[in-house]
Amino acid sequence: MELRQLHCFVAVAEELHFGRAAERLLLGQPAVSQQVRRLERELKVELFDRSPRHVRLTPSGERFLPAARAVLDAERSARALAATLTAPDRLRLGTVTGLGTRLDRILDAYERHAPGVEVELCALPAAERLARLADGRLDAAFVRGVPPEQDGELRLLALWEDELTVALPARHPLAEQDAIDLADLAALPLRLTERRNHPALVDLVTAACREAGFEPVPGPASGTLQDTLAAIGSGPATWTVVYTENARRTVSGRVAFRPLRTPRLALPTSLAVRRGAPLPRLLLSACRQDRAQSAPPSKKSL
Repeated sequence: MELRQLHCFVAVAEELHFGRAAERLLLGQPAVSQQVRRLERELKVELFDRSPRHVRLTPSGERFLPAARAVLDAERSARALAATLTAPDRLRLGTVTGLGTRLDRILDAYERHAPGVEVELCALPAAERLARLADGRLDAAFVRGVPPEQDGELRLLALWEDELTVALPARHPLAEQDAIDLADLAALPLRLTERRNHPALVDLVTAACREAGFEPVPGPASGTLQDTLAAIGSGPATWTVVYTENARRTVSGRVAFRPLRTPRLALPTSLAVRRGAPLPRLLLSACRQDRAQSAPPSKKSL
């Protein structure tokens, strides 16, 4: 029995999907399936009930899961202790907007694992954030979407997806709906930041509009989120997208936040690091720990 087999087993057990487990582990799906099969052969039991429509734990898998988690918890504790022996005195971390309370939770978890390490947060546009990471002025950086190629200098470690929500005037008839189809917004001007500031976001939204059958009407360029929402709430009817985490924390009588019914819009968030540099394992562990705690319950547990 090997640790990598247990990692694969626990990931599939928590995701109930081999593809999502593979993405979480940064492995190919065939490799995950192979490791689980090897573990089942060693244990001489079937851990999963597999069908074309679902993946479920068998009774044996249910019984084995707590033991597997205990082993991996012990492994993480040992790695965390080892990492503290060489932890830096300072962590320079590039951040993105819209993380909300998630960033607080990550920093709290990191502080527990690496007490005494000073964390220096740096909020910059994506291009400058990656440039500073590449030349060593940052140790790691959160990145949304897939950034332009950096000549192989950077490595992206997948973390989670950040969903987007529509913001529109509270007085607009569409605000009376519980959810909105993107096509319903075709006639309203769209306020977005300039593409150079956030190419992944701009490309995602404009491509989704085109797939929904319309070319977005360009509205005034967005400044800060606060200014954009103020303009939406007081000026002629326009709309934008905000991260759902930001929408939850924003109270405005003039602006309504509504989820998209179709299509769902979300940007993958990764932790970017320099290739060849030591991995910030304590930070990565804090991020993935928060992802596991924040994940919605599986259909099985509902």
